[in-house]
Amino acid sequence: METTINQTFKQPKMYNLIIKLRSAILVWLTHRLALPILKLIRKPERFPYSKAQLNNFPLGTIGKELVDFLESKNLQLLPYYARHDMKHILLEYDTTDEGEGCLQCFMLGNGHLSFPVLATVVYCFVSMPEYWSHFRAAYNRGKRSAPIANLDWFAVLHSPTSELKKGIEKNSL
Repeated sequence: METTINQTFKQPKMYNLIIKLRSAILVWLTHRLALPILKLIRKPERFPYSKAQLNNFPLGTIGKELVDFLESKNLQLLPYYARHDMKHILLEYDTTDEGEGCLQCFMLGNGHLSFPVLATVVYCFVSMPEYWSHFRAAYNRGKRSAPIANLDWFAVLHSPTSELKKGIEKNSL
């Protein structure tokens, strides 16, 4: 009996292997390739707070929610990556493959055109067809929202997260 490609990919073991592999590739591309290169090229500003300092921020602020988010996901505070994690909080996209793809599609729709955004969007569209409708919705949401690429991420750390979210959604940042 001949096995079709669809039958092969619907088998749980093969499907789970593909999902695991594409996730590992996405993590490698972002954390092992893009992040080190971007640190050299962009010379980003180092995040000014430690996790312990963020833990003392008032409840409801993006600074406090950042440390809570990192702890809930069992993640470290990466000094040059904290802005990205803040975007996860403000945009409410999880740190899953789907969430990463949605976050980058939002950024593209929001007018942030960069190599990491484009590379992630292309990779996600090629390797995650089951999320295409979610990626499209995130892109459209980004187009409707206030631009966030030039937000002063360190200045807003003491701001209420709920107010920042409203500003993004109402296109009023």
